[in-house]
Amino acid sequence: MQLIPWSHDCSDGFTLRGWHSAPSGKPLLHFLHGNGFCCLAYEPLLMRLGEHFDLWLCDVQGHGDSDHGGAFRGWNRSAELVVEAFEAGRSIFGEVPRYAAGHSFGGVLTALILARQPQLFARAVLLDPVLFSPRMIAVMRILALLGLNRRHGLARKAATRRSHWLDREAALASLHGRGIFKGWSEASLQAYVGHALGDCSNAVVLKCRPSREVEVFSSWPSRLWPSLEQIVTPTRILHGEQSYPFVAESARRLAARNRHVSEQSVAGGHCFMQQDPVSAAQQVEAFLRV
Repeated sequence: MQLIPWSHDCSDGFTLRGWHSAPSGKPLLHFLHGNGFCCLAYEPLLMRLGEHFDLWLCDVQGHGDSDHGGAFRGWNRSAELVVEAFEAGRSIFGEVPRYAAGHSFGGVLTALILARQPQLFARAVLLDPVLFSPRMIAVMRILALLGLNRRHGLARKAATRRSHWLDREAALASLHGRGIFKGWSEASLQAYVGHALGDCSNAVVLKCRPSREVEVFSSWPSRLWPSLEQIVTPTRILHGEQSYPFVAESARRLAARNRHVSEQSVAGGHCFMQQDPVSAAQQVEAFLRV
């Protein structure tokens, strides 16, 4: 897969970076990654999607090759900065159909973009988006008031994540079949180790610091559910059968409240698209290319 690097000095004073395919006249797919990941960690999925779409891949603040940028700007502002970078660079593709997809954190950012920019994308697929339920957000607000917002499950897991290894071979052996990486295809795990880790002295380290992952999961989007109910772009939520229970519950809740959103359960866990990238790519393409 031949990709071209891009960078954008955003209005918040740091640089966002990513990759795009060479413009070919195909429809353009905008893709956002999950918390702690980077876009190229999804290389097996993207290679298959690249057969049908030109690609625009953006690493969010503190992820992949984008600047750490100081304090996390928040979910809503991150969505705005992603659009800012896309608007600055998308003209090279001309007026082709535009679609969007995102996983987990990136799925929520994509949903926020759809709510604010209904004209930007013709259709969208959200891959196991972590749509916090109203009850979860209420609990997180209380925890934040008590200074305990970094102690809920997702944030605690991120805080204990190992961040460095002797080399990529050691990282691959350490991660194989464990935690969030359980069930991943060999190609997906190789892509993660190859792109989500950076070289540092005599070791390799996570490009996304665990502290940034904690910042993301100890916060929440502002006005999430009012925003979700404003979506008018045809949107499909694909959620893994073995994912976090709240993901499926929120997907069904949103589909019941917004006729423009549909949901579908698929085999696998939170990272089902890393477990079976071929099937995931087929399902994404099937919905986008109606």
